Amino acid sequence: MLHLSQQQKLLQKLTPQQIQYLKLLQLPTLALEQMIKTELEINPLLEEGVDGETEQEQSSDATPAVEEEAKVEEEEKKKDEFSFEDYLSDEESFAPRREVQQQNDDDEREEIPIAATTPLAEKLLDQLHLADVTDMGLQVAEEIIGNIDEDGYLRRDLEAIVNDINLSNKLHLTVPQVEEVLQLIQRLEPVGIACRSLQECLLVQLEFSKADHRLVELGKRLLRDHFDEFTKKHYEKIAEILQITIDDVKGILEIIAHLNPKPGEGTIDAQQNYLTPDFIVTKDEEEFIIQLNDKNVPPLRINRNYKDLMSKRNKDVGADTKQFLRSKFDAAKWFIASIYQRRETMLKVMQEIVNRQRDFFDTGEGLKPLIYKDIAEVIRMDISTISRVVNGKYVQTDFGVFELRYFFSEGISTQSGEDVSNKEVKARIREILTAEDKSKPLSDEDIAAILKEKGFNIARRTVAKYRESMMIPVARLRRSI
Repeated sequence: MLHLSQQQKLLQKLTPQQIQYLKLLQLPTLALEQMIKTELEINPLLEEGVDGETEQEQSSDATPAVEEEAKVEEEEKKKDEFSFEDYLSDEESFAPRREVQQQNDDDEREEIPIAATTPLAEKLLDQLHLADVTDMGLQVAEEIIGNIDEDGYLRRDLEAIVNDINLSNKLHLTVPQVEEVLQLIQRLEPVGIACRSLQECLLVQLEFSKADHRLVELGKRLLRDHFDEFTKKHYEKIAEILQITIDDVKGILEIIAHLNPKPGEGTIDAQQNYLTPDFIVTKDEEEFIIQLNDKNVPPLRINRNYKDLMSKRNKDVGADTKQFLRSKFDAAKWFIASIYQRRETMLKVMQEIVNRQRDFFDTGEGLKPLIYKDIAEVIRMDISTISRVVNGKYVQTDFGVFELRYFFSEGISTQSGEDVSNKEVKARIREILTAEDKSKPLSDEDIAAILKEKGFNIARRTVAKYRESMMIPVARLRRSI
């Protein structure tokens, strides 16, 4: 049996405008530019440009006397302006000249052309066209090359590739036939491309090595039959198995060290590898200047012609059209407001990060412990808002480009009672490992003892965690002859 009842609940919901603002807040600069272009296409009431409606009305209503007075003021301003000779001769006018020079430098940077690059797949196919390869072999090669990953390896099973070739081209190729084409590709430039493992990649490259023939043959034998001992760096055992001296082992390792473990790496061109910072922080004497890198973000305004169509005095426009324009007007208004609100929020967060990490922005060192909550409490915003601002955003400083998350870290207590960022501790660990004796690398316990001597209270397990986060191997794997 159904029962009807009424309840009163206090709920907190986000309005569509708030949801739109949060989406804009988490977008980086390039994504924001693309979103603005999309919004300009779908909303007829939105257009680029500064809203100069008020200025136009004032200029049209101006009397001749006011216009004459404006001309006199303009002439007086021209007298007060710097001349070209002033910029060159007067030492006190260095600031204006610096602005002009900076603007010219920006223009020159924008006009620098980017060299065209040829994709790796196209390079490989061009080499195959010059070789004695049949049309069927080219079809197989295209399928194989299409499955090469960014490091230059063929991670996909060869049988699956054979099945795809046979199904798409109605062929009856076997795995050995495709294997022949694969071996041909592996010996193209760069040598070792499309290999299925590191072992195979190094063996293929050794075939083309011009080093000592005896050591190269020993290296092939080592990689082919004793690869496990090679990866574990059991040098004494390798010398015993191959019946050679430690000096021979060292010579083999030097040859292998000159091989390329990732033959496909480095094929990303400048356009794909370019990072656009969202903030630019510069220092002017003792103050830091924070700028949003939004010079390519166009100013937005409401289209005045469409706005006039919504007027009640306009009887030529139907009610349905006015309702449509009204909805687009509200959407455009909230979109512009969200962009301005995004700008203000991002500048507030960045300003507080600079205030908290002033030593780093001043010297490039001395990061302090910082969490999202510290920023949220000062600017009186939610932690989730800080997370949206920080995630995926970058800042250009005098010491390089950093992700905003780089400035947030946990703290480690020192013997003096001062807290330092765990990133500073990681930097000390890297310095210690750089200076260690490679024939007798330091263990995590040894590193912890050295850090304690320097005033850092840190356990061996913490050292191991930081070392692994920096992708530094254990002592046994860092050993070299």
